[in-house]
Order: sequence, then C-alpha cells, then structure tokens
Amino acid sequence: MRAVVYDGFGRPPYLTQREVPTPRPHGAVIKVQATGLCRSDWHGWQGHDSDITDLPHTPGHEFAGVVAAVGSDVRIVSVGDRVTVPFVCGCGQCRDCAAGNAQVCKFQWQPGFNGPGSFADYVAIPNADFNVVTLPDAVSFDVAASLGCRFATAYRAVAHVGRVQPGQSVAVLGCGGVGLAAIMVAKSRGAQVIAEAAGELRLKARCIEFEQASRQPCALAPHDRGTVAAVRSVAHRQNGERPSRQEFFLGNAPMRPLVLCHQNDGDLVIGPAAGADARILAH
Repeated sequence: MRAVVYDGFGRPPYLTQREVPTPRPHGAVIKVQATGLCRSDWHGWQGHDSDITDLPHTPGHEFAGVVAAVGSDVRIVSVGDRVTVPFVCGCGQCRDCAAGNAQVCKFQWQPGFNGPGSFADYVAIPNADFNVVTLPDAVSFDVAASLGCRFATAYRAVAHVGRVQPGQSVAVLGCGGVGLAAIMVAKSRGAQVIAEAAGELRLKARCIEFEQASRQPCALAPHDRGTVAAVRSVAHRQNGERPSRQEFFLGNAPMRPLVLCHQNDGDLVIGPAAGADARILAH
C-alpha cells in the first residue's frame, strides 16, 4: 500500500510502499477514504510527542473509510461498514472508558502516534467494537474525517464542559480547526457567537463568511484591546445593559485578552491549543 512516512523528526516526509496491516483479534483494518491534517501531526513530526518511538513513522489521526478486515474477536463491526474513529482509541474495559471518557484511558492508543496512522491506504485500529463508529449514508467521508479530533474536542468544550445554552454568548478566540468547529457547535446550540482570529485580513474574511451564513454580528478584533472591546460590545448589543453568562473557548490565541474578557462575566473553557507559556491570572 502507499504510505507517507518520515525517517526522523523534522526530516522531509515522502511517499513510499508499506505492507498492508493485518487486524489484531480485537481490531480492524480500515481502508482510508479521507484524512485530515492536524496541528498535532506537525508536533509529532517535530518530535514533540513522546508516544512516537518507532521510525520511520506514518502520521495521521483524522480519517474515515471502509472496514477492510476484522479480527476473530470482533462482533459488532463488519467488513464493508463506512466508519470513522476518534483520535484517541480506548481499551473499552477500564473505568474511564465505561464512563465515556476514553480520551483519558490509561491504556489508550492513538493512530499516527502510538503506531502507524492514516496517511496511508490502510490503517489498523485496536478494540474495534469499542472505537469504530459507523457512519450514516448521508455523512460523506471528508466530513466524517473532521469529526474524531477537532469536532470532538470542540463539542466536549462547548457542550459538556461549557454547557452552552440558547441565548448565551460564546467568544471563540482563535479560529483554526478547533475554533471553527467550536463556532459551529455553539451556533447549533442557539448561542450568539463572537469570533476572533489572528491577522486582520483573515479575520475580516472569516467574519464576512460567518455573518453571511449565520446572520449574526461578528467582532473584528485582531489585537488584544480590540478583542476585549469587541467581545464586550457585541455581548452588550445582544443582551442589553448586562451581558448574559458568557462561555469562552480558547483556540490558538493569546491568554491575556481571554482573561480580560472573562472578568466577572462568565466561564472559562481552555482548548488544547493553549501554548506551554499560557498563564491564568486571578484578580
């Protein structure tokens, strides 16, 4: 099969041939139909993830495809199923997995990190009956490929942690993959969304697209002070004299404007893209 690999951290990836994997007794092999590129793939390529121990390595963890083979112990997943997989595969047996928190399973396995990933024609997945998710016919492979990482992250932040309700204000600082997903999830829950992105031209383009699609105001705030003023201004216009309870989701954005926006007004939800130098300041 074809696979993209790199021989060392930071070295150029290249296309080559690899053996098609075979499923473990509890696993499945999926023929990849669509795969995404995530910032985490870059971090892995740069050597920032200690889970990558075997080189050459094939990255990729956002994907969807068709089940090509299953192991002898698999009972639910079948060959020919259209499927996707979360970026963290749990063991399916521990307390965290039983509670629906496979993303913190102590025995987790991540494609593209703990082993070969989806930048290939085929990828092998463990514990298929627990990790593999069957797709409705209406969901295309390219759409499904975005669900297991960026959308799962955003959905948990907005719906489970932030518990966003209709009519609340949600400020999304940083409009990368997870940030854009957070905008869509928050809007689907009836929230009023205020988005900020780095770079004035990018911000203007995304605000225009967002306003046309949602018919909601979008804050033009490329700088720290502008971010704070715009978030508060839009929330004020929407909700009157006092802003509603606000949820803030941090993408790849500075911490200071987020903390300033948050003061006395709402809850703070920090996404995974916060840099190592991020600080939370209490006043």
